[in-house]
Amino acid sequence: MSIIKLSNQDLIQTKLFINGEWVSGSTNQEFPVLDPSTNQELLKVSIANEDDYNNAIDIAYDTFQSFKKTNPRDRSNMLNKLYHSMINHKEDLAKILCHENGKPYNECIGEITSAASFFQWYAEEAPRMYGDVIQSGISNKKILTLRQPIGVVGILTPWNFPAAMITRKLGAALAAGCTSIIKPASATPLTASAIAYLGHTEAGIPKGVVNVLPTNSSSKIGKLVCEHPKIKKISFTGSTGVGKTLQSHAASTLKKASFELGGNAPFIVFQDADLDKALEGLKICKFRQSGQTCVCANRIFVHESIYDEFLSKALEIVKGFKLGKGYDSDTTHGPLINKAAVQKMDELVKDAVSKGAKIEIGGSPITQGPLSSGNFFQPTILTNLKENMDIWEEEIFGPIAPFIPFSSEEQVINWNNKIDVGLAGYYYTQDINKLFKISEDLEIGMIGINTGALSEAALPFGGVKKSGFGREGSKYGIEDYTVIKSLVLG
Repeated sequence: MSIIKLSNQDLIQTKLFINGEWVSGSTNQEFPVLDPSTNQELLKVSIANEDDYNNAIDIAYDTFQSFKKTNPRDRSNMLNKLYHSMINHKEDLAKILCHENGKPYNECIGEITSAASFFQWYAEEAPRMYGDVIQSGISNKKILTLRQPIGVVGILTPWNFPAAMITRKLGAALAAGCTSIIKPASATPLTASAIAYLGHTEAGIPKGVVNVLPTNSSSKIGKLVCEHPKIKKISFTGSTGVGKTLQSHAASTLKKASFELGGNAPFIVFQDADLDKALEGLKICKFRQSGQTCVCANRIFVHESIYDEFLSKALEIVKGFKLGKGYDSDTTHGPLINKAAVQKMDELVKDAVSKGAKIEIGGSPITQGPLSSGNFFQPTILTNLKENMDIWEEEIFGPIAPFIPFSSEEQVINWNNKIDVGLAGYYYTQDINKLFKISEDLEIGMIGINTGALSEAALPFGGVKKSGFGREGSKYGIEDYTVIKSLVLG
């Protein structure tokens, strides 16, 4: 019996979704899903092993032979129905997400709305997979190109956005005519299963097209998915280290891949910035979901002429945060996903302090009171940062904001470009001449200029350097799920 109470209790599914059926894993074993706010068990979910995955992949491969021939307008209609279904059930979906992920309920509503928008976007893209007619360099010939779906897609997603990381990938796959195997994060499998339920019961997605297989054997299953010859593409969001491992596995079958990996986003406030706007942007992109997003600001660079004023105002904002369980109405910031995440924050702060950093606010795990049994870490601001500190180069993925003064454009750009990742970044200026120069100089895939919010369905989402390759969302997102076929007419 689930402790998550919904208007539609059928959205809670704890078994594997294969070929349109909810089935127990072949071993009949289960693993627990925990509430990060309390570390208490929500319920148990069936474990998928290699046999279950091989079976599902065979089904998805066979189903692809017919699904790839469906009319693009029919696929568009399915996606549009799924979009409306998610919106109609957004409160229930947000409750599921809130309990298994921990983020505040209002943020969960925001994620569900954003996640649904990818289905809406790709409903509009499905009928618009255009080819080209190319004039040949040889007389009396014409070259035609067609875009065709690539095949079965393996979708490997993280826990921090259990809905949006799936829909951003699945929307493009369905629009192109691909079938899919989805491995949700073991910490947050319930949201994925709820989306699959809506796709099957309300959107009319055919059996075998979408398959969701929760498992607690991530490395073993990741290897299987990457090496399986019937899977033609993988899409992975996660750490750079895991991405490197998966790419090495995928190389055995020369599989097409798109990877959205780690980041170290700079947040740069120039001396001519609108400080109120910059402070609001910092609040959003550093502390949203307690800093557990791949595009969160990692290091806060503030021009030395406004550093003290900006720091003072930022401290006042952080003082107003209210830590708590995500489903409590007055909570502004929830827990980290698990104790390992809390331990990492503690280690980063202690390393920085041992090398001269100063804790301006926060800096410790919550060890007493009503939140002591959960995974809570105080929102933190550090100053006196140096390049030899672990926090300078590591992706934080938590509620710690290191503040660093800078004196020139060249200095702050050099500091950023020495980092070996480049997913997202932000800067604030009112100088239009600076606007394009800074953007071109920063080695980053996505840049927010005078805004702390990046992600939406229209954005080509992805990074450079060790932050991965490929783009998701936007008009470009469907391309990674297709292959180009060339025809020569003589």
